[in-house]
This record gives sequence, structure tokens and C-alpha cells, in this order.
Amino acid sequence: MSPRATNLRGMVLDLLFPKVCAACGRGPWPFCPGCRDALIPIKCPMCARCGAPVSVGVATCEHCPPPEVDCARSAFVFEGPLRKAIHRLKFAGDRSVAAALGSAMAAVLDGEPDAITWVPLSRGRLAERGYDQARALARAVSRQTGVPAQRLLVRSRDLPPQALRGAEERRSALADAFSASRRPPARILLVDDVMTTGATAAECARALKHAGASDVEVLTAGRALRKVWGEQGGRVLSSSGLRFGSVVARGEVPR
Repeated sequence: MSPRATNLRGMVLDLLFPKVCAACGRGPWPFCPGCRDALIPIKCPMCARCGAPVSVGVATCEHCPPPEVDCARSAFVFEGPLRKAIHRLKFAGDRSVAAALGSAMAAVLDGEPDAITWVPLSRGRLAERGYDQARALARAVSRQTGVPAQRLLVRSRDLPPQALRGAEERRSALADAFSASRRPPARILLVDDVMTTGATAAECARALKHAGASDVEVLTAGRALRKVWGEQGGRVLSSSGLRFGSVVARGEVPR
């Protein structure tokens, strides 16, 4: 399908099925004023390596992902409206959420990748959901940056949900769960919806580097802090007066 035909199709679909707030599903797209104001962006001071918010900027921190990941960035704390938006993307099939988050994710990108790829779903979950939410986010970031999105990873085996496992348990369960589908370029941006311990991203990075990549940066829409710092993480960030507005609202990517 040509770009013109794709744009026309998108306009028709928007008229028939107007987009709504990516979080609450009721207000205007991409985020209604209430949800937009409740988003918690991650910005300086932060850990230079993993992008975790800290009181004083540091080169690395105790919350960094395993060493296979060279750098990591996340647009928002995985709380409130962002959590609701990710759930709409993953479980309600609302792909417009990916477009709503793409500009904010691209805005916090730290490196200059040669290609963008994503953490692939298992075959079972892909069949159940009908599409891969990480691929949708990767394509949204690709549209914002102009960097091509390519399928570079496959899951070697299915895994049970990892949400209740700690970092070491996740790492052990994920060992050899991913492999490269072809030789990757040197600098890769690996996209996923949320980063918690970084164990999944590290296994993907290991597979990519084994196949020839030299640098893997991870970019996610959300960073889960409760499992890392406990309940106080969100309160510490909120007390800093962090608020997000124009990037998502206008769909712009600062250069």
C-alpha cells in the first residue's frame, strides 16, 4: 500500500472510529488533560547508564540492568495513566496507544541507533492478542526518528509470566530464551513496553551481541519502580514536581 493510500485509510478509520485518550479511553487523544497532568515523566537527575531517576546524577546505580545492556531510557514511571495506557495497548488491542507514546519515547532516546527492534512476544501470546505491543511501539518510534524498525529477534521458547519473579529468578528463567533472526547492525535500539529489572532486555541484548551487534540501548514507555525501590519510588518522583505536557500533546520530538 502506498503512503498516500495508507494516510487516506487512516483518515477514514479516524472518522469512523475516533481516537480517545490512551489512558482513560474517554477524553481526547492522545491524553486528556487530567491523564496528561498525572503522567510522571523521567528526567534529570538520573542514572546516566539506565535512566533511573535519582536524587543526584550518577554514572551507574544499583538499579542498573545486567551488563549486556549498554544504556536504557524510559519515558514515564509505570504508574497511573501510563499503566492504564499500557494495559489498553496489551490487553484491549488499542494500537493507537503506541502512536500516543511514540513521540515521548523518541524524545528521551539517548543514542543514535542503526536500527530499531523489539522484544518479541511468544507465539502463544501473539496468537492470543493478535499483535505484538512492543513491535507497535518500535514502529511508532521508527516513524518519529526515521530509523528503520527491523525484526531481529525470535523467542526460542515460551515462558510463563515473569511479573512475580525477582531479578535472579527472571534471569535464570530467561536464559537462552531469545536468539537473533539474522545478523544485526552495530548499534541497536531495543524497544519494549516496560522495564522492571532489565533481565528480559539483557537476554535480548546478549543474543544480539552474540550475532554481531556492538551496542544495545533499551527504550521503554515505562519504568516500573515499585519492585526496585518499593512504594516510595512514586512519591519521591511526584514530590519533585515532575509534570508532562507538550511532547505527547503536540506529537513533537525535541531534537
